[in-house]
Amino acid sequence: LYEYHRYYPEMLDWVADEIQGLVHDQGVAPEEIVVLAPFLPDALRFSLTNRLETRGVPTRSHRPSRALRDEPATRCLLTLAAIAHPEWGICPSPFDVTYALMQAVDGLDLVRAQLLTQIVYRPVEGRPALASFDQIVPAMKERITYVLGERYERLRLWIEEYVPVGPSTLPLDHFLSSLFGEILSQVGFGFHRNYDAGRVTANLIESVLKFRWVMQRQDGKPPGQEYIEMVQDGVIAAQYVTTWQLQPQDAVLLAPAYTFLMRNQPVDYQFWLDVGSRGWWERLYQPLTQPYVLSRSWSRDALWTDADEFEARQETLRRLTQGLILRCRRKVYLGLSELGEHGREQKGQLLQAIQRVLRRLPEVEASGV
Repeated sequence: LYEYHRYYPEMLDWVADEIQGLVHDQGVAPEEIVVLAPFLPDALRFSLTNRLETRGVPTRSHRPSRALRDEPATRCLLTLAAIAHPEWGICPSPFDVTYALMQAVDGLDLVRAQLLTQIVYRPVEGRPALASFDQIVPAMKERITYVLGERYERLRLWIEEYVPVGPSTLPLDHFLSSLFGEILSQVGFGFHRNYDAGRVTANLIESVLKFRWVMQRQDGKPPGQEYIEMVQDGVIAAQYVTTWQLQPQDAVLLAPAYTFLMRNQPVDYQFWLDVGSRGWWERLYQPLTQPYVLSRSWSRDALWTDADEFEARQETLRRLTQGLILRCRRKVYLGLSELGEHGREQKGQLLQAIQRVLRRLPEVEASGV
């Protein structure tokens, strides 16, 4: 099934409407629906998640290539951890605190989060601290709203009660587990019913735990402080086997096409986004890891030509589409838009192949085949 659109957002709206109809009108289980794209950048994931959530459809995503420290949930947790451990002397920037509060408090938008941060975030002598919402003037309370202020105050009081005893008793992974279980996963906070945030939290706790096991103290620094400083220095966290072992959940899966293919689990409905994109056909350019030239089957004296590249792309596209179709039980939806995500006209090889198939359909139907 397909429908032509001129602009990229119109295609996303159509996809969201079709999924809403399948889930709410036809009774299809959300876990039997997958939305696929050649790549799944943050903007696309956010757009799809927002559209589906407003239509009452739960979502989850899986991107193994994404570093753990790039996840908003990770940055939120580590920012709150730094605030809860002032003796470490790690002062998050107001920007980080703003986005941490946005992630932690359900319903807190960017404007209110920035205003709240400007008022309550007060580092003193290199030690982070959060002020009470009750001390804010009434005019500012009304701008932020009392509902959001009450949620912030619950979070602040939990951190305040932890500070006197936590640093001397609980490792960082225990702190993160308690923060998630007692506050962030509760109603009124950002991680409640958020599958991705829960997955990221579990991976972060595992990462901190393993770091604590293998890390040797240096200069008397606690392992938690060392871990946060390691993340700030840009050390990339490892991938996690558990993220590949996705059990069926009551949510629509958003994933890159190759990730879903390697998962090897069929579903009833597939949505292929932006089939006109060249990303379905082109491979990532990685000259130091060229998969064909560096393979054992490639002759040492042979040259990799444009003809070889074209043939390899065609074969890869054939295998990809065939693999996806074999893992779809009922129907494939094709997302077509004349202009792509960046406003450029779409003329990818997958779109050309689909057009050739569609042009042949009247001939096939007329022949009775």
